[in-house]
Amino acid sequence: MPPPGVCLNILEARQKKEGFGSPENVDKFLNQDYQQLKQYCLIRGVRYIDDLFPPDRRSIGEGVLSPSDLERVMWLRPSKIVPNPAFTVDGVSRFDLSQGEILGNCWFLAAIGALTFQENVLNHVVPSEQTFDENYCGLFHFRFWRFGRWVDVVIDDKLPTINGRLIFVHSKDQTEFWPALMEKAYAKVCGSYSDMSAGTPAEAMMDFTGGVHMCIQLSDPPPNLWEMMCRAGQSKTLMGCGTHQGETSQNTVLPNGIVQGHAYTVTGVKQLMSHGKLVHLVRLWNPWGRGEWNGDWSDRSSLWKTVSAQDCEMCLSVVDDGEFWMTLEDFCRFYTDLDICSLYPDFLDGTPASHWKSSLYEGRWVAGTTAGGCLNNRDSFWTNPQYRIRIDGDYPEEHGKNNVLVSLMQKPDKRNRHLVQNLHIGFTVFEVTDQYKMHKGKFPASFFSSHKAVMQTKTFMNAREVMEFFMLRPGEYLIVPSTFGANETASFILKILSKAETHGYENSGDRRYEPVGKLNKVLNVQDDEKKKMIFRQHSDKYEEVDAEQLQRLLNDSILKGDLKSGGFSLDACRSMVALMDTSVTGKLNGEEFVRLWRKVVKYKDIFFLTDVSRTGTLSLSELRNAFVASGINVSDDMLNLMALRYSDSSRHVTLESFIGLMLRFDCMHKIFRQLSDGKAMSLREAEWIYISMYT
Repeated sequence: MPPPGVCLNILEARQKKEGFGSPENVDKFLNQDYQQLKQYCLIRGVRYIDDLFPPDRRSIGEGVLSPSDLERVMWLRPSKIVPNPAFTVDGVSRFDLSQGEILGNCWFLAAIGALTFQENVLNHVVPSEQTFDENYCGLFHFRFWRFGRWVDVVIDDKLPTINGRLIFVHSKDQTEFWPALMEKAYAKVCGSYSDMSAGTPAEAMMDFTGGVHMCIQLSDPPPNLWEMMCRAGQSKTLMGCGTHQGETSQNTVLPNGIVQGHAYTVTGVKQLMSHGKLVHLVRLWNPWGRGEWNGDWSDRSSLWKTVSAQDCEMCLSVVDDGEFWMTLEDFCRFYTDLDICSLYPDFLDGTPASHWKSSLYEGRWVAGTTAGGCLNNRDSFWTNPQYRIRIDGDYPEEHGKNNVLVSLMQKPDKRNRHLVQNLHIGFTVFEVTDQYKMHKGKFPASFFSSHKAVMQTKTFMNAREVMEFFMLRPGEYLIVPSTFGANETASFILKILSKAETHGYENSGDRRYEPVGKLNKVLNVQDDEKKKMIFRQHSDKYEEVDAEQLQRLLNDSILKGDLKSGGFSLDACRSMVALMDTSVTGKLNGEEFVRLWRKVVKYKDIFFLTDVSRTGTLSLSELRNAFVASGINVSDDMLNLMALRYSDSSRHVTLESFIGLMLRFDCMHKIFRQLSDGKAMSLREAEWIYISMYT
C-alpha cells in the first residue's frame, strides 16, 4: 500500500529541491525503474510484459474500436509483425510517420513532426540507444515533461494489431517502430489510447520540452509575427497550428486542400523575392503524411516560376508527402492559432536565453477556502492563492516592450486524460503600492476594492494553459491566479519569466493573523473546582475518565444543546484522550480533564462567533475566519488540507470536527516545539511510530 498523499507531497517537494524531476534526473513514472526492469529480464531471460499498462482492451480504452474489432485485436511484438524490426531506420524524420485511421491524435503526431527538427530535444524524449538487437528484452522507455517534472515512462513492445497490421500510428517503412512505441508510451501517460483522442499540438509539445509556450491567435496576430516566427525557426523551438473547426467534428477536406479541425506542424519559414517584391512563406506539414494545400505557392503553383532557380530548388518538392508552402497572409486566414514551444524564451524578442529569469510555483484552488473566483466575486476574490513578486532594476532599455511572460497551467488530479475537466482559468496582476509594501501575508479584500489590475488575461479560457506576454516596470506586484467561477477545485502551475531579476514567493504562509472580532467568552468563566466536581461524578475510583466516560461528559453535560450532528463519536473521544493524556495511561486525570474542558469551551465560542450563517456548522469560508479569530498562522495549503480532512460531504465543518481539528493542530505544534530546534525535527523510527500511532 502506498503512503498517504500528504506524505507523497512532502517527498515530491523534497525531491524537487534535490533536483529530481529535472531533465538530468528524471522521475520514474508509476515508480517503474527502466534499468532495474531490464536487468531483471536479462538475468532471467524473459521478455517484459507491463502489468501497469497491460496488452489488453483496458489499454486501448473505450470508444475507439467497435466491440467486434476489439475482439480481433492481437497484441504483437514487432518481431511477430515483421522479420527484422528496427527502432529507427536511417535516422528520425517527420516523413517516417503515418497516422492511424482510427485514432484522432493528429495533434500528437503534429507535435512529433516538430520534435524531429530538434535533435537534442528529440534525443532526450526518445533515448536513441534502444534497439531490437543487443540486450533486447521487449522493454523500451521514453521521457515526457508532466506538469512540472520530467518522468521516464517504461513500456513493453506489444502493439495492438488487426490481421497483423498496426491499428494506430505506424512508419511508412514497416520495419521501423519508434513512432508506434512512442505513441504507446504517451498513451500510457494519458491513461489509454482512447484518451489521446482530440487535443492541441501545444499540449504534446509542452510535454516534449517543459519549456516556454506562447499561443498566438492568428485572427488578431501581433505586428511582429513574421519576425517572431523567424526567430523561432532559428531557435530550439517546436511550432504547431490548427485549422478552423467545420460544421461537424469530422476532418472535412476543403476544396483548397486544407483539412478542417486538424492539427499541422510548422516546419519552416522563408523570405523570397517574387516579381520584385518580398514574399513571406510558411511551410506546413500534415501529419496524415498526405493531403496538401493547392492554392498560391502550393507544389504545383505557377508562382514558383517567379523566384530564383536557387530558391526554387531549395524549397520546392513536388511530392504528396503532406508538406507544402503558403503565404503568411493565407496562413493567418486559414489557421486559427500558432503554438510555439521552446526550451528557452529567446524567440520572444531575440534576447539571449541567459537574460531571462524563470520561477515556477505549484498551488491549488479548493472550494470554500482558496477558490475565490474572478474579480466579479468581490467578497471572495481575495481568498485565491496570491504570489508576490519584485522586479528589480531600472526601466528596460526597450521602454514599452514586453518583458514578462506569465503562464498558468491546470494540473489534473485524474490520470485518465478524458476524465480531466478543465475549468475556465486566468490571472490578474496588481501593483503593490507604497502603503502596502510593509504588509505581511495575504492581501485582504480591501486591497482589491481599492486597487485596479495593471494586467489580466484577456479572457478566462477553458484550456490546459493560458498565458500573457506583457510589460511591467520595476516594482512590486501581486499575481492572483483564479478560476472564473468561485468554489471550483483544481491544482495549477504558475510560471513567471522575466527579463529582469525577479524575486517571488507564495503570499499566505508567513501571515500572523489578528483576531477579527471581540470574543466575550474566550476562556470559560466557571470555577475550576466546579469542573472538578462534575468530573468526579463521572470518573472512576482512581479519579480518571476513559474515552467512553469522556464521551458522556462532553455530549450530555459540557456541550449538551450545542451539538447538532449527534455528538462526539467514541473514536473522536479516544483521539482527544490521546492528545491530552500526559501520563500515557489511556485516561485523563482531573488536571488533564480541566485543561481539555477549557480548550473545548474556547473553541466552541470561536465556532459560534464565526458561524455567521447560524447553521450550527462552519462553511469553509467561515472556517478561514475561525482561524483568523483564533490568531493562528495557517497557510493556504494547510487550510485546504484541513478543509478536505474535517469537512463533511456538503463541505461544512461541525462543532465536533472543529474542536477535534483545533485540539490536534495545537497538540502537533507543541510536539514540534518540544522535539525540534525550532526549524527541523529528527526522530528515530520507533519515536515517530510511538507519537503518530497514539496521538
